[in-house]
Amino acid sequence: MSELKKAFNKDLILRERLAIQRTHLANQTTFLAFLRTALYLLVAGLSTENLLKLPFNSPFMYLFYGLSLLTLITGIINYFSNRKKTIQNEKHIGDYQLDYLQADEIKD
Repeated sequence: MSELKKAFNKDLILRERLAIQRTHLANQTTFLAFLRTALYLLVAGLSTENLLKLPFNSPFMYLFYGLSLLTLITGIINYFSNRKKTIQNEKHIGDYQLDYLQADEIKD
C-alpha cells in the first residue's frame, strides 16, 4: 500500500475522531442552553408573585413553572437522543482504523 494512501487513512481517522468530539461538545452546549432557559423561566415564575401583586398571578406563575419543566425535559430528551446517535455513528471510524492497521501489517 502506498505511503499516500496510508497517510490519507490516518488523516481520515483523525478527522473523524475530531468531528465526533466537536459533535459531543456541541451536544453538551445545547443541553446547557436548554438548562439555562429552563432556569430563566423558573426565575420568571418565582418573580411574578412579587412583581405583579395581583390576585390572579398564580396562573402566570404556574405557566412559567410548566414551561420551565417542559424546557428541561425537552433538553434532557434532546441530549440523550443526540448522544445515542453520536455513539452509533462512532463505530464507522473502526472501518478506517482496520484499513490503516492492515496496511501496517502488509508493509511489515
